[in-house]
This record gives sequence, structure tokens and C-alpha cells, in this order.
Amino acid sequence: MPRARLPLILVVLVLSACDALRGTPPSPTPGDFGTLAQALSQRGVTAEGAVSGDPGCDDPTLAPTAISFTASGLDQPTAVRLRVYLFRDDAAYGRRRADVDTCASAWATDPTTFELVDASPFVIAGQGPWGAEFKRVLREALTAASGG
Repeated sequence: MPRARLPLILVVLVLSACDALRGTPPSPTPGDFGTLAQALSQRGVTAEGAVSGDPGCDDPTLAPTAISFTASGLDQPTAVRLRVYLFRDDAAYGRRRADVDTCASAWATDPTTFELVDASPFVIAGQGPWGAEFKRVLREALTAASGG
């Protein structure tokens, strides 16, 4: 009797596979700081000294999204303190993006050289100027960590 069921089981498995192929592929989801740090490391930038909950300003609603860290490498001549704001999704990013600018203005030491890199739903902010390759890699790693 078990051998008689084998063709039925195979048909069910094949149909299930076809159903999965017809459906829409799952959309990529944003990673976490570990994902970003790994993406940076793979591209030649070191991220260290991470501090969770450090938005750089007195906005307690940004603290859960913020992580400060020091980054160095490539054409960045000195290590720079950065903050990344990791929002849950595009909708949260859209609602809170202006808050990042307001917060950053509180801790920027020179607004004329302050740098920002966005890859929704994430933002990296830090005092610049940054090297061109360093900034390109920050954007590339942030885009990869954000789910593309």
C-alpha cells in the first residue's frame, strides 16, 4: 500500500513547487547593524565601537533607531564617528527622515562638510568631509543592508 501512495505524493510535491514558482518572490527585508557592519567590512571599511541608542541629540524617539560607531578605511584619512538610523520600513523612514536632519544639526560640528547617505529605510550621518571612495562604499553597504 505505501508504494501506491508514492505517485500521489510526488504529484503533490511537484504541484507545490509549481505553485511556489508562480507566486511573487519574497521582498528583501532590511537587515540590522550586524548586517551593515559585515557589508562594510567586505568592502574595506572597519566599523567598531558601536553604541546602541545614540542618536546624537535629545530626541528620545530616535534613540531606538540609532547606533553610533567609528568607521575607517579606504580613502578616509582619519576615523570618523557615524550614526546610522535604522528604520523598520519605508513608511517609517518617510515619517522620520526629517527628524534625522533636525537631530543631526544638533551634533554636526561643521554643517558645510556634514555628510548624509540614504538607502531607505536607513540613513548614515557624520561629520565630513569623507573620501569619495569611502562615501561610495558607505552607500553601497547601506543599500545592501537595507535590502536593496
